[in-house]
Amino acid sequence: MSDGEFRSLADALREVRAEVAPATLLAAVQEAWPRAAGATIAAEGEPVAERDGVITVACRSATWAQELDLMQTELLARLREALGEDHPHPPLRGLRFTADAARRS
Repeated sequence: MSDGEFRSLADALREVRAEVAPATLLAAVQEAWPRAAGATIAAEGEPVAERDGVITVACRSATWAQELDLMQTELLARLREALGEDHPHPPLRGLRFTADAARRS
């Protein structure tokens, strides 16, 4: 970059964030979750754990856990798209929904 060129603050922050973010599948899913799931769903469930490519999402209620379980195929597709094909993490194999977000608060 020459002296006369500037880059946006957003671009600079994205670079720094990518450099310091933990290199795990869980961290990548937590980053992508709000845009992949949408604001309403992201407010009701939070990715909290990963084991063998399966992400556990803690939901605020059993009703939300059941609803999101029914939407699992769509949510997986959105997350995989948000992660991109070239992410360096193990493959995202599935989602597991639990009704224990209240205990994590």
